[in-house]
Amino acid sequence: MYFWYKFFTYLFFPFAPIYLYFRKLRKKEDFVRYKEKLSKINISRNDGFLTWIHVASVGEAMSVLPIIEGFIEEKKINKILLTSITVSSGRVLEKRFIQNPKVVHQFLPLDIPILIRKFLEHWKPNLSIFIDSEVWPNLISQISEKEIPLILVNARISKKSFNRWKLATNFAKKMFGKFNLCIASNKESENFLKILGAKNVKNYGNLKFSQTKENLDKKLDSYFFDKIKTRKIWCAASTHPTEEVFCAKTHLKIKKKINNILTIIIPRHIDRSDKIKSELSKLNLKVANYSKPEELSENTDILIVDSYGESLKFYNISKCVYVGKSSVEALEKNSGQNPIEPARLGCKIFHGPNVSNFFEIYEFLREMNITKVVNNYEELSLLLVEELKQDKVKNDEISNKIQNYGQNVFNNVILELKKYI
Repeated sequence: MYFWYKFFTYLFFPFAPIYLYFRKLRKKEDFVRYKEKLSKINISRNDGFLTWIHVASVGEAMSVLPIIEGFIEEKKINKILLTSITVSSGRVLEKRFIQNPKVVHQFLPLDIPILIRKFLEHWKPNLSIFIDSEVWPNLISQISEKEIPLILVNARISKKSFNRWKLATNFAKKMFGKFNLCIASNKESENFLKILGAKNVKNYGNLKFSQTKENLDKKLDSYFFDKIKTRKIWCAASTHPTEEVFCAKTHLKIKKKINNILTIIIPRHIDRSDKIKSELSKLNLKVANYSKPEELSENTDILIVDSYGESLKFYNISKCVYVGKSSVEALEKNSGQNPIEPARLGCKIFHGPNVSNFFEIYEFLREMNITKVVNNYEELSLLLVEELKQDKVKNDEISNKIQNYGQNVFNNVILELKKYI
């Protein structure tokens, strides 16, 4: 099977620039840096030990931040190369580490042998780390051929993904057998990895529970905070299409009971912000963008957070958070977003019935009685009214439990990784 995969990627090679160009026109690629996916690299490698960490999207990028910070402090590591696929993940990583000369980001080349070879020959990584479920056959094969240690961290293999791999068992064993170490994020993934041929599998828990050394107590600037400090506030985070209207209808129901309610919507993809604003304005709601504070007034119904990296500031002033990608029927088989950050900050978590991607995390939080499923906006509005009657009280016991668990996961993972440095 790998022969045919490799063969068809060779056939695709002449069309790769055209493919990326049209993706750029659709704003799915960085307008300038999309050429990095063709291995057009304009950054020098320099000497010393280079650790390469690859993530796919924003979620994986956020989960790996503690590891990156740990590696920055590691004197044996001279350079940290971060690669990602999505535009949003690239922006998050660049924004976070742009001032650190030890860290460099670029987009991962397409999984075409010629491009992969050029990428690896340029960077010559001493250690390669893939996060979550990233498995690119040509890339993995060439890393293995060059005898570069290859580690899969926080590995997550869903039942659906496992069933697909089982259709090509020999191919799966050939790929997963090339990893020197696989650190699973949960028991199910640990079992799946072993069946799929991974040779060295360990499980310390989900790395997404760990946190960075950056102060979690992020604050809004005083100018902005003064405008909303007297309002009753709740957040809707990582929302997807249809969920913004769901939250707007929730707001309208709450407003009948709480006149000074402010709903803060943090969409998963901020490029949708203008469309969301237009959509919600049709419901006779006053909508403002976070990037334009002059739009915000005491009469604003909904604030749309249209920039990345701001979520923690709003979790800190919210008693309740609805976590999205959980009420969209079309996404039922690929549903749920990570609820850990707001839970860590003492927020009560609400979500729709579909959370398959983070089922184990929700179960962990449900045992602590801080998450609740809602089936419609009427139900959510009733629950929020009850919660918002009281001032926000952070649950320090729960926050500490989450932080201690996350620190233990991080300590074990970093110890395993340092064996290869």
